[in-house]
Amino acid sequence: MPLAVFFIALAMVVLFAIGWPRIRIPRAPGPEGIEDPQVARAYDRISRMPQFQALRRIIVSKLSERPPCGVLADIGCGPGLLTALVALRYPELKVLGIDTSQEMVKAAASNASALGLSSRLEFREGDIARLPLPEASLDVALSTLSLHHWSDPGQALAEVHRVLKPGGRFLLFDLRRDARRLFYFLMVFAQTFIVPRQLRRVGEPLGSLRASYTRAEVEDLLRRSPFQGGDVDGGIAWLFVWGVKRARQP
Repeated sequence: MPLAVFFIALAMVVLFAIGWPRIRIPRAPGPEGIEDPQVARAYDRISRMPQFQALRRIIVSKLSERPPCGVLADIGCGPGLLTALVALRYPELKVLGIDTSQEMVKAAASNASALGLSSRLEFREGDIARLPLPEASLDVALSTLSLHHWSDPGQALAEVHRVLKPGGRFLLFDLRRDARRLFYFLMVFAQTFIVPRQLRRVGEPLGSLRASYTRAEVEDLLRRSPFQGGDVDGGIAWLFVWGVKRARQP
C-alpha cells in the first residue's frame, strides 16, 4: 500500500473515531422568540441559504409521507419560508403561520407577499403556551426548530393536542443535543466564521443545539403528553417526531 494512501486511510479512521460518537452536554435553555429586528433580519437572510432550502424540501418530503389535508398550522414559523413551501406544494390546504415573535410575523407576511401568497397564507402572533386557535380546529400541526425554544414542552404538547381535531396529527423537527461530535464541531465552525455577527452575538446556532433535547428526552416527553407516545425518527443531529390525537372512544 502506498504510504500516502495509508496516511489518508489512517486520517479517515481517526476522524471517524473522534467525530462519530455522540456528544454529552447539559441542556442550556435559551430565549423563546426573536424580537431584535437585526437578529430577525439575519435569521431571515441565512434561511435563504442553499442548506436551509434543502432542509425545507426534506421536511416537506417527510410531511408528504402522510399527506396533509384540511387545515395546517406552522407553529414557530419564523420568516415563513417553510410555510410558503407547504402552501405551494399543497394548494388545497388552508395554511396558517404562528410565531411568538412580532418581528418574525412581519418578516413572514412580507415574504408571503413577495411570493404572491398573501391571499392564501395567514400569519398570527401567538405563544405555544396558548395558541390563538379554537379547540379541535387543526388537522395538522407542523413545527420546525422550535421545540428547544418551548419553556414548558409538556404544556406546549398539551396545547397542540387541544387544537388538533380527533385523528389530527403533528410533525416536529428539531435538533438533538446528543448530536454526532463532528456535527458539533461544524456548528462551532459555522458560529465562529460563517453566520452573521448578529446571530453570533446571541450565541447562535450553538445556542439552539445546546437548548435542544436528546432522543430519550423527547421520547419521555411524548409518553407523558396527552398523545401518550409517538414515532421518533433520529438522524445525525436531528429528530423527526410524529404524534396523533386519538379519536374519542364511543
